[in-house]
Amino acid sequence: MLANIALQTVLKSSVGVFRGSGCSALTAAPRLTGGCFAIAPPVRHYARVVKKKKTGPESQLSDLPPTMLKSGYAAVPLLQTTDDVVKRLLSLELASHSDKLQLKKEQLIAKVQRDENDYTSVEVRVAILTTKIRNFQEHLQKHNKDKSNKRRMLMDIDRRKKLLKNLRLVNYDAFEKVCEQLGITYSFPPEYYRRVTHRWLAKKALCIKVFQEVQRQKAEQRLMMQSLAPADPKAAKTASV
Repeated sequence: MLANIALQTVLKSSVGVFRGSGCSALTAAPRLTGGCFAIAPPVRHYARVVKKKKTGPESQLSDLPPTMLKSGYAAVPLLQTTDDVVKRLLSLELASHSDKLQLKKEQLIAKVQRDENDYTSVEVRVAILTTKIRNFQEHLQKHNKDKSNKRRMLMDIDRRKKLLKNLRLVNYDAFEKVCEQLGITYSFPPEYYRRVTHRWLAKKALCIKVFQEVQRQKAEQRLMMQSLAPADPKAAKTASV
């Protein structure tokens, strides 16, 4: 009984010491060592290391100044004399992402279009697809599990490949200009799209052997026909007469 009372008084005094020192009773509880109570050293809980954010390539919209007006408002002469608040409301500083993307698309179209009214040529379509592809790439860097947008990006890449392939065959100078102005690196498609397997290699080797054997038999037949044919066809005609 007396031992329990002494233990309670020691615990109360130790709690008061912990409160005065700024430590909690849970982190450092007294323990009995050698017949007397000793205070355990406080446990230090260190903070976690902050992970560095991955920095991807620069956005295609980073070169647009925030003071630039939205598309459609730059040619309005009344905006040159309006208040600064109105200009700020119509500038890219408070514009949405779609407005900035539309302005970037118009800039790329102006680089490759044939004339001012050209909006349907192959060069313009390549510029539009390039803007969409780069926007999808920036989106997938932040949301890498977005499968639907990844599928749309791959479909746009295939469309752009076909357009560039046809433009390269038809007009090579325009093809070089488009690749230079838009910063596109054209890579040639591989010779074979089919996956190489052991069965496909064996079948290909068999087809080559059959083709060589057929060619050898045709050459032998040709030599046999030449040996059986007369040397001088005119002499053969006179002999038959």
